[in-house]
Amino acid sequence: MTSRATRPPSSRCEEAQMTERPYTVVVGVSATSGSPAALAWARDQAETHGGELVAVRAWKVPSPQATPSGISPGRVSVAEDVEREALRSLEADVEATLGRDHGARLQLVRGGKRKALLEAAQDADLLVVDAPRGLPATGTAFAQRLVYAAACPVVVMPPRVTGDQPGMLSRAAGALGRGALRAAATAGRPGYRTPPPG
Repeated sequence: MTSRATRPPSSRCEEAQMTERPYTVVVGVSATSGSPAALAWARDQAETHGGELVAVRAWKVPSPQATPSGISPGRVSVAEDVEREALRSLEADVEATLGRDHGARLQLVRGGKRKALLEAAQDADLLVVDAPRGLPATGTAFAQRLVYAAACPVVVMPPRVTGDQPGMLSRAAGALGRGALRAAATAGRPGYRTPPPG
């Protein structure tokens, strides 16, 4: 019969503490809005748990002009320039909301927004994003796909919290939707009127 040597419990606890990763909050930072509400809320969550804040932004290389000879040799330097500018912009957006000594780790992920957020949050404890801008249906679909694909809980900051006012297109889409609902409610009911709101 063989026995295995075991270390004292205190040694195992010390080892677990050394290898344990900090509570990690990943926040998506929009290149258009800077996501100030999401950044501030995510930082508070990271601080509350004594953890780490990771500010993430997706970036892409613009498509080159089509040429008969294929992609030009300048393609590599263009990618480096775009990445450098994306990092500078991300840093400026994070500093504008959290201050110079923000302590957040900045991370660029090449590709689309959804891929970037999911990749960055693969081992995170929480993912925080702004509700995407644009038509409500489009933003809802993006947020829903993100929630179902993420490996961690996802917090979506609603437009009322972020201060984003709906654009003219969004308001028009909402009015169109409300009109369609009213029409459906009164269809086949001559003389029926929907009650006033409120």
